[in-house]
Amino acid sequence: MSAFEHPSFDEHEYVLFATDPETQLKALIAVHSTARGPATGGCRLWKYPDSTAAMEDVLRLSKGMSYKNAMADLPLGGGKSVIMRPEGDWDRDALFQAFGRAIEALNGLYITAEDVGVSPDDMMNIHKETDYVVGLPEGEAASGDPSPLTAEGVFKGIGVCVKHAYGRDDLEGVRVAVQGVGHVGEYTCGHLHKAGAELIITDVNEEALERVSSKYGAKVVKPDAIYDQDVDVFAPCALGGVVNPDTIDRLKGKVVAGAANNVLATPDMGEALRKRGILYAPDYVINAGGIINVAGEVKGAYDLNWVRGKLETLAETVAEVIRRSESEDRPTNQVADDMAREILAAAAAKKKG
Repeated sequence: MSAFEHPSFDEHEYVLFATDPETQLKALIAVHSTARGPATGGCRLWKYPDSTAAMEDVLRLSKGMSYKNAMADLPLGGGKSVIMRPEGDWDRDALFQAFGRAIEALNGLYITAEDVGVSPDDMMNIHKETDYVVGLPEGEAASGDPSPLTAEGVFKGIGVCVKHAYGRDDLEGVRVAVQGVGHVGEYTCGHLHKAGAELIITDVNEEALERVSSKYGAKVVKPDAIYDQDVDVFAPCALGGVVNPDTIDRLKGKVVAGAANNVLATPDMGEALRKRGILYAPDYVINAGGIINVAGEVKGAYDLNWVRGKLETLAETVAEVIRRSESEDRPTNQVADDMAREILAAAAAKKKG
C-alpha cells in the first residue's frame, strides 16, 4: 500500500525517505502538520520487518503528534521519524550522525527528539550534524530525559480517570496493571506506589522487572497475562495496538490509561471500550508530558515552572474530554480527535491569512 492510500495518511504534508548506504541508514520522516509551528516529535529505532511496516508506524505516530501538540496547546506542529534497525554489525554513532544530516537538510521543517530505542547519547550524535533536535542531556536549554515528565502527566491523568470511574480522590489501594516498565513505565510506577496504589507489572526486560518489583513491591506476571489481572486500571506503557479484539474482553477494570502511543489497534476499539463500561484516556492527551518538556527547549530558555503548569492543563484537558464524551454520548477517542482537528483547522486557516 502506498502512502497516499494508507488509512493513516490523513493529509500529511510530507513523507520523506532518507538513506545512507555507508551507515546503513534507512529512515522515514513524516510531517503531518506545521499549522501551529515546526513539526516536532521523537525518533524511533526499531527492527521493522519491512518498509511498509515502518511507514505505517511513522504515519500513525506523526498524526498522533499533531493531535498531541494541539491538545497540549503547544506552538508546535506534528511529526515523527523512524529508523529501521540495521542488520548485522553497524556503527551506532555514525548512523545517528547520518540521520542528523538528513534532518539538517529539511532546514527546520522537522525537529526530532528521543523515542523508543533511542538514547540521549544518540540525540547528541544527531546534534553533531543539526540544531533541530531537542531532549538533549546537555546544553544551554537542555532538559535531558523527558521520561519523568511524561510519567508525571500520565499519573495525573490516571488520577482524573479514577476519580471519574470510581468516585475516588486518591489512589490508595487502587490496583494498577502496568504493561511495560521502561523509562516512562518505571517512573509511572514510582508515582503510583507513592500514592498508595498496588502494582502488577510486566515487561520483556527481566532486569527492569526485577528492579521495579524490588523498589515498589510490585507483583510480576508474564507479558500475555497482564490483560487478565483483577485490577482497577490497565496502564499500557510499552508499544501500541494492545487494546484489540483479542484482548478487550480480558480487561477487568474500568479504566485504560497509560503512556503508550496508539493504544487502540483500530479506532472502533474506543467505542468497544465504552460499551463495556471502560473509560479510555486518549493516549496522545494523557502522555503529552514528554513533548511539553521538550517544548520548553524549543522556546529557547527552559522553564520547569512553565512545564509543570502545562502538566496541570493536561489533566484538565483529560477531564474535558471525559465530560464531552459523556454529554455527546461518544467514545473519548472520537471526542479528542475532533477537538484536535478543530484546533488544527483553526491554526491552518490563521496561517493562510
